[in-house]
Amino acid sequence: MQDARPSRTALRVALRRAAHQLYDAQPLVLNDPIAVAILGTTYFEELRRTPTRPDRPFSVGLRAFLVARSRYAEDTLARAIAQGVTQYVLLGAGLDTFAHRNPYPHLRVFEVDHPATQQWKRELLETGRLPTPANLTYVPVDFERELLPEQLYSASFNPQVPTFFAWLGVVPYLTLEAFRSTINFIAAQPQGTGVVLDYSQPRSALPFLEKLAHDSLAAPPVTAGAAHVRQPGISIDDATRAPARNRAPPTSDW
Repeated sequence: MQDARPSRTALRVALRRAAHQLYDAQPLVLNDPIAVAILGTTYFEELRRTPTRPDRPFSVGLRAFLVARSRYAEDTLARAIAQGVTQYVLLGAGLDTFAHRNPYPHLRVFEVDHPATQQWKRELLETGRLPTPANLTYVPVDFERELLPEQLYSASFNPQVPTFFAWLGVVPYLTLEAFRSTINFIAAQPQGTGVVLDYSQPRSALPFLEKLAHDSLAAPPVTAGAAHVRQPGISIDDATRAPARNRAPPTSDW
């Protein structure tokens, strides 16, 4: 079994999603009853400090972005399901909790992440006595050794039906080659497939507080493999000009 190792990148996102449930005013942007539970007592102290740290004046704005990003992805997924989508793939799922809140009984959810990150998540779920939904499939991918399509196919992913992909908080960590490979795979899926993704501005183009937020997410994480080491980043031009060899699916970006 792969040793479980926390991904600081995934943990930072999860802490802010949980803090949104506890500290932000109603109505919440993203109602997530699992966000606090998945962190349990293990990260209670970090969660308690999240809204008040004086060294991070950007924290509230970053939290707003992260929960709005997730809400946008889930709203877009809902529209895709209304059009017939029956598969949802989260690329770089981290501690995402959608599969545990999934209101669509017919929707199959595939969570793709590094094996050690997934093992860490599963241990947190076990500690919190949170059961694994029947329609959730974990797809461990060590991107240094394995290919995404092969791992998805081995997990009973159906390439013959439309799929919705969420690719959040991942693109800024990729090389351009890895980005192109993944977007080409998504573009090769059947008509009706969709994807929502985000990418970062160059640090030099950001105002001061956004540079602080950028640096917070870019700090070297405690993680399981080189796939989580932040690269110089794919720019907007890189993301929009990267050629896809196949028909491109509908795309939403931030």
